[in-house]
Amino acid sequence: MMIRRFALTLLCALFALPALAAPPHGTHKAPPEPAPIPLADTVRVALVTTLGTIEVDIDGKHAPITAANFLHYVDTKRFDGITFYRAMHLAWGDQPNGLIQGGQRDPRRLFAPIAHEPTSQTGLSHTTGALSMARNGPGTATGSFSILLSNITGLDADPKATDPDAALGYAVFGHVVSGMDVVRKIWDAPTSPTEGEGVMRGQMLAAPVTVLTARRVPIAS
Repeated sequence: MMIRRFALTLLCALFALPALAAPPHGTHKAPPEPAPIPLADTVRVALVTTLGTIEVDIDGKHAPITAANFLHYVDTKRFDGITFYRAMHLAWGDQPNGLIQGGQRDPRRLFAPIAHEPTSQTGLSHTTGALSMARNGPGTATGSFSILLSNITGLDADPKATDPDAALGYAVFGHVVSGMDVVRKIWDAPTSPTEGEGVMRGQMLAAPVTVLTARRVPIAS
């Protein structure tokens, strides 16, 4: 239980997002966004980073709310130029053990928070290569996510837990299908000894790794 609670604390989102200010009077409205593409059971996305490409399968069948949110950022190109900014190293267990975290951190480019989809509902789990939404409390997830280097099933929902946060856990919505070597490179990158607050101090990458583009790609038959 101590390990579960410690791991849950380490994966908390970095900050609470402030409300967005209203645009100045007379500001032209942005053109309407294109209609969303119907959600398929599985959608493959290529995250092209400065260290290589990570391909992920987004699970629209089991985690439709979280999957649609991730794809909304992809399809509107709001993941272009984001960074992987955090590498969490866990000292116990087989190595590598931990995760990397990245996403959209500009409040002006965030969509509204989404409803939480616990793993007890989706049947998914925090296993090696899983994609998991970063959040503060349940229902606050927006545009940041993690990729796991190892099995950290303590982040799964535990309906029997007395701690409400542990009872709901974190939302898994996909997994890496190629490019775990790139994930490892990001995880191995130097971290700053002074950046970050609380448990995140020392976990922030000294030189965040940029995602150049995030695009849907075909799934080979």
